[in-house]
Amino acid sequence: MQTLQVDSVQRWMEDLRHMTEVECMCVLQAKPIGVEEDAQQGELIVASGVGGGDHVARNNLQTLLRRALVVSTELGKMFQRLEKGRWQRVHSTAVRANCHVRSLVHEYSAARNTPPEMQKYEKSLLDKCMELTNITERCLHTDDEFFLKSMREAIHEILTDVSDSFSNMIDMALANEIRLLIKQIDSSDSVHTIGSAISNLLSLTQDGPQLCSIIAKEGAVVSLFKICRQDRFRDLYAHALRTVASICCVEEGINQLDKVDGILCLADILTEESSVEAARAEAAAVVAQITSPHHTSTQHLASFLESMHDIVTALIKLCDSASCGEVFLLASAALANITFFDSMACEILLQLNAIHILLQACRDRQRVDTPYSKDQVVTILANLSVLEQCAPEVLQDQGIERLLLLLGEKPSSVSPSEGAACERVQQKAAVTLARLSRDPEVSQIAIQLKAVPRLIELCRSPTERNNSDSVLVACLAALRRLAAGCPDSIEAADHQQLIKPRLVDSFLLCSNMEESFV
Repeated sequence: MQTLQVDSVQRWMEDLRHMTEVECMCVLQAKPIGVEEDAQQGELIVASGVGGGDHVARNNLQTLLRRALVVSTELGKMFQRLEKGRWQRVHSTAVRANCHVRSLVHEYSAARNTPPEMQKYEKSLLDKCMELTNITERCLHTDDEFFLKSMREAIHEILTDVSDSFSNMIDMALANEIRLLIKQIDSSDSVHTIGSAISNLLSLTQDGPQLCSIIAKEGAVVSLFKICRQDRFRDLYAHALRTVASICCVEEGINQLDKVDGILCLADILTEESSVEAARAEAAAVVAQITSPHHTSTQHLASFLESMHDIVTALIKLCDSASCGEVFLLASAALANITFFDSMACEILLQLNAIHILLQACRDRQRVDTPYSKDQVVTILANLSVLEQCAPEVLQDQGIERLLLLLGEKPSSVSPSEGAACERVQQKAAVTLARLSRDPEVSQIAIQLKAVPRLIELCRSPTERNNSDSVLVACLAALRRLAAGCPDSIEAADHQQLIKPRLVDSFLLCSNMEESFV
């Protein structure tokens, strides 16, 4: 008897810890703490605090996202515990999830006029949550393995339905909030009000591509470009364009930009002398985003080509006049992407004295101060080096010396992203050197500047290249190009291992090379 009583008490204590706290929360959060007299009708009152007029929308959205994350976490736990057959935990998690969902739905419905299409998801979701709670409770009172196995399959199906319905409901709620922000941008004449709405949209874009897709589908890109076409809102250009750049991480955002001739607007902002640097920098960021090689769709690039000469000219000017590293990084990143998809851009850059401007910038730590900026510069140089007329200009500005410095690029911290950027810098510097070394004069100067020993060191020492295979391949290619022009520059042992074999054999030899004293 005593054992049974202890077990019952322990079980009751465990249930109490999870269930009563959440049930109290459900009741309390379903009621507003208070409504200020001047509060606008329809503002969402949340338990985590009520912001002022400028922060209400942001609080609504962030609270909605936080609450959605809580529910999603609970549903994820249920899937895991269901697989392990931990029925007590499955039930207590179902109770918590049910309470969180009911609280969220009740709170949102009380604060907003819920759209009709969203109401059907709400009712269906609440019914399924209650069904989930009831069915998991039945599993607590039996040890019949056959029954539990059949229940596991049924619960898994209901849980999947709950997850899908909840995701759809949250997407609709977010879309509703986003529509309100976009309406605020479209209908207001106040710079402060529009700026606040843009800030809220920008904040939302940081929560991932799914939200960016919703924002794009609701027409945010169209509204933001309307702002960028009105002189009275000049102070908002940079802010609006930064938001556009974030939204354009998804294809839907780029499609919307193309439909409203956004590229023409970007070209105007970049080329207008009256545009402030911040606005031009953010326009460059949008160009960098929409020309990223990661995008699968290239339909928008057709309209981009029409304005490419003006945009490339404006971007290289921005690199030359940039007041800080961030502005230079945005402009050079846009140029780097553009040089990938059209060789005409490379010819335009050569005509605009781009090599001199970029190599000069590398000597200015105020503009080029990180491996990320150097990565963009050396990417442009690598793409320009395909053209024969590039070599004389590189020589004229001591570009080979700069490439050798870039071959020695090392991270200043343990940051993985910085380490990866340094690898890209080394790889592209070697690629550029290999391409330029078609010119005998370049090859001769590179050898005089001790390029060969550095390339051999990168091939033979994995730590020097941060164990990067791509750097190794590029260095082997550069070394072989230099050896072809001047065989005497490489010692016999190095020639035997790094030059004479097939490239793949030299690669395998160097990639497996480790210091050994055996």
